[in-house]
Amino acid sequence: MRLVSKKVVKEIVELLEAGRKDVLQNINHVITNTYYQIGKRIVEEQQRGKKRAGYGDQLIKELSSELQQQFGRGFSERNLEAMRLFYLTYRIPQTLSAESKVSKNNSSYKSVKFQLSWSHYTKLIRIENSNERKFYEIESRDNNWSVREFQRQFDSSLYERLVLSRNKKKVKELSRKGLTIQSPRDAIKEPYVLEFLGLKEEIAYSENEFEAAVIDKLEHFLSELGKGFIFVARQHRISLEERNFYIDLVFYNRILKCFVLIDLKMGDLKHQDLGQMQMYVNYYDRKIKLPEENNTVGIILCKDKSETLVEITLPKDNKQIFASKYKMILPSKSELKKLIESKK
Repeated sequence: MRLVSKKVVKEIVELLEAGRKDVLQNINHVITNTYYQIGKRIVEEQQRGKKRAGYGDQLIKELSSELQQQFGRGFSERNLEAMRLFYLTYRIPQTLSAESKVSKNNSSYKSVKFQLSWSHYTKLIRIENSNERKFYEIESRDNNWSVREFQRQFDSSLYERLVLSRNKKKVKELSRKGLTIQSPRDAIKEPYVLEFLGLKEEIAYSENEFEAAVIDKLEHFLSELGKGFIFVARQHRISLEERNFYIDLVFYNRILKCFVLIDLKMGDLKHQDLGQMQMYVNYYDRKIKLPEENNTVGIILCKDKSETLVEITLPKDNKQIFASKYKMILPSKSELKKLIESKK
């Protein structure tokens, strides 16, 4: 006879998992804040001896030797330099990710509570552009990005791509609020980077193979799409009289409260592609969506597109259908930065 119900076991397991998470978070806060305070002391000591040539470098070298004898390899010269830069980069009140409640003497390591891990900050402090750094800081915090996901988004030049697809006002908001989605256009990137599919750009693939690769890497694809996307269906059939049509991918966006239809095109965008997507969107708006939901959004992912073709084919007040290029390999960050400069 079983004395313990499955419900009780499930609840206790959830409590233990939550407890472990809290412990890890608390450990992370203590470690990160301790390193911040170490960086602060190094900077203060270096400033006191700044008149002596080479004092700063020698200080870190000797300090590293002393600390490694007592605490191990975690206090190499490189790590101590990172702690120093961490403090210089995130001095209160500049930091977004630390609570602003600081004691007057600022001597207790409990005075500042950072919201990301030390591994996140070692990457953030390497970003020279303060607006770009603040953007990744906000996105990492709000989306619970792991260090690996943060690195992927940074390597795919998410910030630069969003800057290229937004006006000056929207660009300023990126460093203050992160990626806010208030309209369908806010959810569109240019281009989308699909390097995680493992498809080489110079080889020809069918649209079915392209779609299969996306489904196989759906978690990564959702991350590339952005906030609030939920997968609904693949090759969703709609029937008009005796003809059947198939929508490649159907998603729902919880933030926009609408369906998002995606058509995958291996080649250049054609006006027929836009007309077909318009039909899909109309069908969903009239047959599928609920009255309280917003209008359906259609996205065509294509190898290349003509802006003039899109502008002429779609209505002037179009807010529902978007054509966006995708790349298997993204241009380098320096190339994207040049594009941003030319846009100003």
